[in-house]
Amino acid sequence: MSHLLPAEFAELEPFAGKWCLPTEHERYNTRLASSMEELQALYSAVTPRYEEAVAYLEKLPLDALPDDATNLLHLIYSLIQASFPVEVWHQPKVPDTGSSTFDCFTEPVP
Repeated sequence: MSHLLPAEFAELEPFAGKWCLPTEHERYNTRLASSMEELQALYSAVTPRYEEAVAYLEKLPLDALPDDATNLLHLIYSLIQASFPVEVWHQPKVPDTGSSTFDCFTEPVP
């Protein structure tokens, strides 16, 4: 079985397939298509490891991250996508936005 994340973060592997997404557009659409239970599970699993994950990534060259570290970074980005729905809105979609959309024209890169 191949692993998407560094061995130090093996317990987060169940979230990797769905949430290690390279673009903001993919992360946002996955958030909208997810239930609050799924968002809460991601949030509850990754939040306690957030600072450790950032410290792990800071030790690596940002312009040459290994694939597993890049996936960890993408997982952190997905945690950020899930944080407002979990902490504030209690729903995947931004409240009172109707059919409005958000298009991202640039992506954060490692």
